[in-house]
Amino acid sequence: MHVSLMVAITVDGKIAKAKDHYPDWTGKADKRLYVEITKKAGVMIMGSTTFDIIGRVLPGRKTVVMTRNTNRRSDREDLVFTQDPPEQILGDLASQGYEEAVVVGGAKINQLFAEKGLIDELILTVSPYAFGSGLSIFSDAVNLKLALKKFWQLDDNTLCLRYRVLR
Repeated sequence: MHVSLMVAITVDGKIAKAKDHYPDWTGKADKRLYVEITKKAGVMIMGSTTFDIIGRVLPGRKTVVMTRNTNRRSDREDLVFTQDPPEQILGDLASQGYEEAVVVGGAKINQLFAEKGLIDELILTVSPYAFGSGLSIFSDAVNLKLALKKFWQLDDNTLCLRYRVLR
C-alpha cells in the first residue's frame, strides 16, 4: 500500500491558525490538485476534526475518518469512522483492493502515520501566506528524511513539492 501525506502549508510551515480553522486560504489550483490526487488514490484518511471542518463526504473516493468517538457511525459505503490504528486501517484497505491511500490531516493523524513509518511520500502545496503561529504539519517531533522527487508551480503564487520518504 502506497501512502501519501498531502498537506497545504503556509510559507512558514503552518497547516492552520487553530484546530478548527477552515482552509479557505488555499487557492483553486491547490484544491484541483487535492481532488486529482485523492480521487486517483480512491481513498483518503483524516481525523474527525478535519472531517468536521470539511463538513461533508467528498465525491469519488472513500473517506476514512479516525476518531476516538465510538458513537460516530455511517451506513454509507464511501464513509468509514474507525478507532483502529493506522496499520490496521491500511491492512483493511489493502484487503478491499486499494493500492494507494492519501492521509490529509490533521496534525495528530499525520503524526500517527509518520511515527509508525507508514508514509511513503509527502506532497506539500505551499501557499503565499504566513500565520506566524498555528498548527504544524505534525503534532510532535518527527524524524523524516526526504528526497525531492518533483516540484512545480501550481499558479502564480503556489508551489507544489513532492518528496519521497527515505527509509
